[in-house]
Amino acid sequence: MRRRVIIHAALAVLTVGALALGWPADAAAQRKFSFAYDQPTTTAYGIAANIFDEKLKQLSGGKLSINQFPGAQLGTEPQTLQKMRAGDIDFVITATANASSVAPQAGVFSLHFIFRDEAHLTRALADKQVADAFRAMIKDSVQGGQVLSLLTMGFRNMYSKKEITKVEDIKGLKIRVQATKTEDTHFPAYGAQTVHMPFGEVYTSLQTGVVHVAENGVNVYEQNKHYEVAPILNMTQHEANNNCLWVSDKTWNSLSDQEKKWVQEAADEISKREPAMALKLEQESAAKLRKIGVKVVENVDKSGFQKAAQPIQDQLAKELGPHAVKILGLVRNVK
Repeated sequence: MRRRVIIHAALAVLTVGALALGWPADAAAQRKFSFAYDQPTTTAYGIAANIFDEKLKQLSGGKLSINQFPGAQLGTEPQTLQKMRAGDIDFVITATANASSVAPQAGVFSLHFIFRDEAHLTRALADKQVADAFRAMIKDSVQGGQVLSLLTMGFRNMYSKKEITKVEDIKGLKIRVQATKTEDTHFPAYGAQTVHMPFGEVYTSLQTGVVHVAENGVNVYEQNKHYEVAPILNMTQHEANNNCLWVSDKTWNSLSDQEKKWVQEAADEISKREPAMALKLEQESAAKLRKIGVKVVENVDKSGFQKAAQPIQDQLAKELGPHAVKILGLVRNVK
């Protein structure tokens, strides 16, 4: 009898503790979702995942949260995208360029020089019309998953063993790019040869000379130690390194209306807070790289690149489809 009293007392203490934290009494029945991405936790992907988890826990009173699987533990972006659509992973982050493997019009975000600067990029991703148009495009194109929000890792820059200060400097060079029509049209216009490969093979390919140049965000370059084999970072800022948060339809359909609202609000929080944090991370990474002796070439003459890219923007958007044309127009109109 005494033992039963003690157990009841302990349960009462736990219930009071949960209520004191603002959690419902049944908070112990917590649901944890799988959340996969292919970069380290110290990148903007990790920032986005942490923002989402924090907000989701807050809104749900601790009933919903995520288990993070960073560093491609569950596969490359194209692989996790397929697993998510099959319902094997709940949430994934992918580059919008990789999203174009299932929704080709997502390639519009890979168009070069459509974002004027970091401030314009931040405002565009937080713009409701832009986000709604992107989500509508995914819904029309993809079965098994949908996009909840947009995020960014800043701008992509070219890195190699040589300086790239003008468009002529990459003529004839082999550059690793994401496998999109956008990339395969822009880079040949600059005179380069495009090469497709998974992100995990970039380091060795730069080391062995399979490719001469790669391109990515500053923090990704730093965190993955690509500077060891390509010690010159050229700040071309040719393309925004944009990304999106996906949810499996299987997972989404299993949620109550209230839970869907919590999940969407947590995703919206990413779009509000992550871009500024990601851009700060880029600046911090550039400072670290300079300290360890990486040459960061700031004075890139972008005019030649921009001149070659300009006519391609509208041409590619039209080829991609009406959603892409609409999104491009909305991005350009963001003040």
